[in-house]
Amino acid sequence: MRSYLAVVAAVSALVPAAAQAQAAADDRTAPPAAVSVSGAATVASDYRFRGVSQTDRNMAVQGGITIAHQSGVYVGTWASNLAGWGTFGGANMELDLIAGYKAKLSDTGTVDVGLTWYMYPGGAAKTDFAEPYVKLSGTTGPATLTAGAAYAPRQQAIGKWYATGADAAAATYTGPGANDDNLYLWGDGAVAVAGTPVTAKAHVGHSWGQDGLGPNATAVAPTGAYWDWSLGADVTFDKLTLNVSYVDTDITRRASRYLQPSFSKGQDGTGSIAGGTVVASLTAAF
Repeated sequence: MRSYLAVVAAVSALVPAAAQAQAAADDRTAPPAAVSVSGAATVASDYRFRGVSQTDRNMAVQGGITIAHQSGVYVGTWASNLAGWGTFGGANMELDLIAGYKAKLSDTGTVDVGLTWYMYPGGAAKTDFAEPYVKLSGTTGPATLTAGAAYAPRQQAIGKWYATGADAAAATYTGPGANDDNLYLWGDGAVAVAGTPVTAKAHVGHSWGQDGLGPNATAVAPTGAYWDWSLGADVTFDKLTLNVSYVDTDITRRASRYLQPSFSKGQDGTGSIAGGTVVASLTAAF
């Protein structure tokens, strides 16, 4: 490896300065690359998926990468650690594969359609599922508004295999092989604060799902239908972004009692993993 680096350095040193200057000039006049690569790595105090903790209210390390073509087609992947409720039969990891198409509708509006394949490597059987989505975004002044819909068609991974958390704890299927679907609608808003690195953000979403537990003793919409929301702000310095948000749902302890002990921190049957909390994260983009 050292020999290879030495050869590269020697060849680079022999390139005439004039040629380097010409290359730099060519780069300035060259059209944008047809393919771009972007990504980010995040450390967060909790991983909340639609308001529900996937890391037992503990820290998460996450990262993703996207390859986009100038035509609007893109592919990407994203991953996070899991724990507690999110063990998914022992996976302790979520790996998403993403593909889609993004196009401009106007100077300030875009449409984004695609599909996310949620994977849980090493988890229980029938845990992976597919979810198509569509997003509409628009900007006006310092504000950006986004409305989205994600619909997962009937699949075993989001079927009601356990009617209650007690059934799951006893490993007693009440509906093995069941299929169900899931619909999620959401809206996001972001407003840049003039003269500062701060962007205020808000989110609200509503889920409709299986009202029970899937084959991994978890659920995309654990109580069947519920709201989630968040309020917070980003502070961005170059490629580093600090976000602090308050995240909550309308899932009460009473409404989720039948999901216990699964639906609790440490799966001990007490507390909640859908209650309000402050989540902080630090993201580095590249």
